[in-house]
Amino acid sequence: MYNLLKLDLHNYRPLRDVVFENLRESILTGRLKPGQRLMEIQLAEGLGVSRTPVREAIRKLELEDLVVMLPRKGAYVTNMSLKEILDVLEVRATLESLAAKLAAKKRNDIDIENLKQISKRFKKLTEKGNKNDMVTISEMDIELHHCIFSIANNKSLTKSTKIIWEKEYKFRLSYMSDYDMSLRIADEHEKLIKAIIDGDVTEAEKYALNHIKNSEEYIINNATLKSAEL
Repeated sequence: MYNLLKLDLHNYRPLRDVVFENLRESILTGRLKPGQRLMEIQLAEGLGVSRTPVREAIRKLELEDLVVMLPRKGAYVTNMSLKEILDVLEVRATLESLAAKLAAKKRNDIDIENLKQISKRFKKLTEKGNKNDMVTISEMDIELHHCIFSIANNKSLTKSTKIIWEKEYKFRLSYMSDYDMSLRIADEHEKLIKAIIDGDVTEAEKYALNHIKNSEEYIINNATLKSAEL
């Protein structure tokens, strides 16, 4: 029933913490989808634990706004409205363009090689056109953006972006699962990476901004199409 990550029972931390982190990551990576109901018994059975740590984890997830408790209905993965999604992307566009600008200034030979390898793997995976790889594609997309922020080497910027990334993870798969979109993202990555490698601050900033704006446009159009179908 649930597409959960494998629980590491060999971890020596308290079981409630292990269950919480497992469920949290499952939500952020899209394995547990927005709007999906979280039933304690099924979750406990799927993870091979009792209901108590699952119940405690759900309460903590509610405090992080990743889960919402509905009266007489139970716990559900928080579902973001279109307005909330666009607000997140609006902030992310500013932060990502700044990170790209800084990365273009600070990159070194090791950074350049890392960016090339990530871009190559991302393109190869998207060209396969296998929808079963979409979670992997999404994770690799995250890896690339984390790499750019690492090169930018600005702790305040990275800290500010962490909250935005976590909010976006919940709806990332909704547009990453579109094959044409993933191909376009791969092409956008190549242009962004080239600008950073070339040390072109203006182009890096521009492509980073366009990259997020294109995602925003896709989500708006997709939401409009879904509304028209109802």
